[in-house]
Amino acid sequence: MDFTGEERIAARRDVVWAALNDPEIMRGCIPGCQSIERLSPGTFEAMIKVKFSLLSATFHGLLTLSNVHAPNSYTLSAEGKGGLAGFARGSADIVLEERGAETILHYRAKAELGGRLAQLGARLLDSTSQKLAEGFFSDFNAAVVAKMEAG
Repeated sequence: MDFTGEERIAARRDVVWAALNDPEIMRGCIPGCQSIERLSPGTFEAMIKVKFSLLSATFHGLLTLSNVHAPNSYTLSAEGKGGLAGFARGSADIVLEERGAETILHYRAKAELGGRLAQLGARLLDSTSQKLAEGFFSDFNAAVVAKMEAG
């Protein structure tokens, strides 16, 4: 599953970059995220509950930042195990483009699912994954703007 998109955020690039590296903001924006903890500057441990049609699973895994070019871009990789439901792994290339007082966040993501999740069918998995990605970036946009307005 591969998908791309962009989100126009009414904030400067340095503000968006800081938010992309803030575990509390990420926890509030990742759909189903129950916890996220920084283990090192580029590694986080997360627990995320995801519902795919009739099957829901709680994934425990790691989020890792690589190819970091602050404050312009990075690659976020994730790998999690969901018990009997299977596993999920993926990555997203994030690029921040400054346009005046706004930032355009470009993303290209890919995901792979295995186990019972993979048996659900590609069309269902693709649409659910796309909705989760769009939900994250939309919520992230709102969180960055709200944080700017608060101070």
